[in-house]
Amino acid sequence: MLDLIIRGGRIADGTGNPWFFGDVGVKDGRIAAIGKLEQEAAKIVDVHGSVIAPGFIDGHCHSDLMIFDYPHSDIKLRQGVTTEVVGNCGLAPAPYVKDRADMLRTYVQPVLGHTSWDWPWETVGQYMEHLAANRPSENVATYVAHGALRIAVTGFDNRPATREELERMKQILDEGMRAGAIGLSIGLLYAPGSYTSREELAELCSVLPKYDGLLSTHIRGEGNNLIPSVKEVIWIAEKAGVALHISHLKAAGKANWGKVLEAIELIEDARARGMDVTCDVYPYNAGSTTLTTVLPPWALEGGIEGTLAAFRNPVLRARIREELGEEQTTWDNLVCSTGWQSVIISAMHTERNRGLEGLSIAEIAEQRGQHPVDCMMDLLLEEDGRISIVYFHMSEDDVKQVVGYEKALIASDSLTCETGKPHPRLYGTFPRIFAKYVREQKVLSLEQAVRKMTSFPAQRFKLGKRGLLVPGYIADIAVFDPYAICDNATFEQPRQYPDGISHVFVGGAETISGDKHTSARHGGLIRATACCQHH
Repeated sequence: MLDLIIRGGRIADGTGNPWFFGDVGVKDGRIAAIGKLEQEAAKIVDVHGSVIAPGFIDGHCHSDLMIFDYPHSDIKLRQGVTTEVVGNCGLAPAPYVKDRADMLRTYVQPVLGHTSWDWPWETVGQYMEHLAANRPSENVATYVAHGALRIAVTGFDNRPATREELERMKQILDEGMRAGAIGLSIGLLYAPGSYTSREELAELCSVLPKYDGLLSTHIRGEGNNLIPSVKEVIWIAEKAGVALHISHLKAAGKANWGKVLEAIELIEDARARGMDVTCDVYPYNAGSTTLTTVLPPWALEGGIEGTLAAFRNPVLRARIREELGEEQTTWDNLVCSTGWQSVIISAMHTERNRGLEGLSIAEIAEQRGQHPVDCMMDLLLEEDGRISIVYFHMSEDDVKQVVGYEKALIASDSLTCETGKPHPRLYGTFPRIFAKYVREQKVLSLEQAVRKMTSFPAQRFKLGKRGLLVPGYIADIAVFDPYAICDNATFEQPRQYPDGISHVFVGGAETISGDKHTSARHGGLIRATACCQHH
């Protein structure tokens, strides 16, 4: 007897092939049978022509700490997401060296969220063990994050790593890969990643081939430097002989709109000569990051303490104001090309400035009678450097191009945001693809959209037998009405759950039923499938 039959659905199996009517049978947490099923089952769920798909996989997000505070993962499961990949953009809470604890915490908190509890791990492997012991409702896989790695070994020093330091970083990366990480993530826009040369990164990546590990990159520049930045990471991956995944491909700043086509050509050229290169995209024309990201790279030396000290120095403050007022060649000055009116405060660290959430830096500066750059620096001083922003700097046409690109998978890049107004992608990414890009704009077919959220990321991130509805695969399943599924989260009211998703199963256990979480916690840690042979 089967444990579960999901009956009468349109099966979009994750391959991209046309959907077909049928039932899905589950036994012991895995897909047991597909078709017209006559067997008995302990539970039968009739889904009346809804789409039955593999559970969605969010291949790029920042839930590294949120998964401990909110192990039920309602925000993602209500979107049909059953697996998340964390440790992205070089940002992660491990490795965690005690004498640089404050440095790492202030580095990751604007993106990963503030935690009041002490982190009980030091190594990436220990972080993974604690995550597994936490028994979340969804599945989680992680990278080793280069920013955290560099902080552990060199702090925020703006210099090349010494030979000894590089060897230590390679050793820590090897430990993380051996523990089951899926690869290395780098964030070259963020200090201290921005202080690293391509040669140093290629040397560090020499660890990855042994584990068939993936190099995931937040490139150095997504504005004026988009094309050189894509060329740089392709060079690194080619030099090291590793697969490359480019995070949230976009062209930032109006002067650069349209350049995503050139970036896609670079990916296609690399693939044509035998390189394994892919990318991901989120379905919005605004990004979300930390306010310190707008600063010149030199102003981030020494971590957040060094940055705040620079703001207090009249000479350095004047230099920051001058550099942010003009285009730069060595780094992307997105404020210059986009304007302070496009930089919206999404979350403040303290109560004193909560009333400013949802306003742009331009609006706050006008209220305060200040130059926008001075306003930005003063806000960061008042908030100890911990301010999250939403940044309107992309074109809808570019987003549509990348969403439709065959080698681009769908990911949310969602930040943890317990207060304020988070980017709506936290609550809405996956339903939005079906509502906007399948139903309304017809950029993708339903089956193509499902593939970009299921089998494609499962294969890309080596998540084992997930992402397809075929016998033997793990029964992570999402059921939705293709006519009703939609996102409700907006930039003004982002904390809104989507509509149209009726059931979500994790490991065969019904975890979402209608708009209710069943309290099932059948998820867990996913170790990369390539790691096991090297134990």
